[in-house]
Amino acid sequence: MTLKEFYAQIDGNYEDTLHRLPSEALVHRFVLKYPADPSVAQLRDSVSAADWETAFRAAHTLKGVAQNLGFDSLYRAAADLTEHLRGGKPLTEQPLMDAVLIEHERVMTAIEALG
Repeated sequence: MTLKEFYAQIDGNYEDTLHRLPSEALVHRFVLKYPADPSVAQLRDSVSAADWETAFRAAHTLKGVAQNLGFDSLYRAAADLTEHLRGGKPLTEQPLMDAVLIEHERVMTAIEALG
C-alpha cells in the first residue's frame, strides 16, 4: 500500500499533510509512530475511571495528533469528544467515544497494511 492509498483508506488528507510536513518520507515515519501514541489508552483508562479532566486532555491530545497527521475522520471524532468533555464534563454520549475508537481502529488497521 502506498502512503496516498493509506490516506484514501482512512479518509485522510494526504495533500494537506504533505504541506505540513516537508517530505513523504517524514510523513511515512510519523504515521508509523502513531501506534505508540498513548492518547487512546489514556482516554480509555480515564473514561473507565470517570476521570473527566484526564479524559478531556487525552481526547484533546488525540485531536491534535490526528489533525497534524491528516487523519481527518479520527480528528473529527476526537474533536467532537473533546468538546463534549470540555470543562471536565462527564461522558454522557457514548457514541462519541465509540466513534473515536472506531476511527482509531481504522487507522491502526491501515497502518498495519502500510507497514
